[in-house]
Amino acid sequence: MLDETLDRLAVMMEKNHKTEAEINSAMSYPKTVFFIAIVIFFAMTIFLLPTFAKIFKDIGAELPAFTLFMLAISAFCTAWPPIQQITVIGVIIALKIAFDMYYKTPIGHLQIDRIALKLPIFGDLIEKSAVARFCVIFGSLTRSGVPILNSLEIVRDVAGNQAISNAIEYARQEIQSGGMISIALQEQAVFPSLAIQMMAIGEETGELDKMLMKVGAFYETEVEEAVKGLTSMLEPLMIVVVGGIVGSILLSMYLPMFSVFEKL
Repeated sequence: MLDETLDRLAVMMEKNHKTEAEINSAMSYPKTVFFIAIVIFFAMTIFLLPTFAKIFKDIGAELPAFTLFMLAISAFCTAWPPIQQITVIGVIIALKIAFDMYYKTPIGHLQIDRIALKLPIFGDLIEKSAVARFCVIFGSLTRSGVPILNSLEIVRDVAGNQAISNAIEYARQEIQSGGMISIALQEQAVFPSLAIQMMAIGEETGELDKMLMKVGAFYETEVEEAVKGLTSMLEPLMIVVVGGIVGSILLSMYLPMFSVFEKL
């Protein structure tokens, strides 16, 4: 069955690569737009607002609360001496390094991966992607004649999420004691109920590999649809965010003008 196994492996790797590329593409757009929005915000706050503030002060315009708030942010950003700015940057870099080091520890890796599964929107995408990977790889291995315990060891190491890897390891230990995969995974509460029910049917009918492949194909489709939906949702959301940031700056500059026009 070498030719059939290699063919399934190639198809699976192509799908995984395509999914990862779609996710990276979906995330690169909001990251870029958000970075540009932050740069625009601080550029306008630091260089543009003080100029208008001086003009309003010269003509004696009454500044509304929102404009005063934006000017306070501008003063806060420009009043820092270079040593404090370097300190803040150093603290941010230190926090990033500390986070990466904590994530490399077994406890940190598990805790952060558990939090990732509970994130709104992205948590569901991470879960479906991990379940699809588990079902396709596990189904391919068992169909090719690899023993279930060995298959679970391989799938555990490529799950992509430590919480799901622990659940797979727990299922492997339960099988060694005579338990069932579906029941063990259900006890860990990290797999969707639909996937567990389909695996239970596969175990009862003796066609677990076929059922796993069907479940994997289903969740691969779910991941593709979720990525498309995420992309279509993030694009207008980022436009609203950028428009809100630029609009807030412009509003803080135009509000004093209204009071000047009323006096005229």
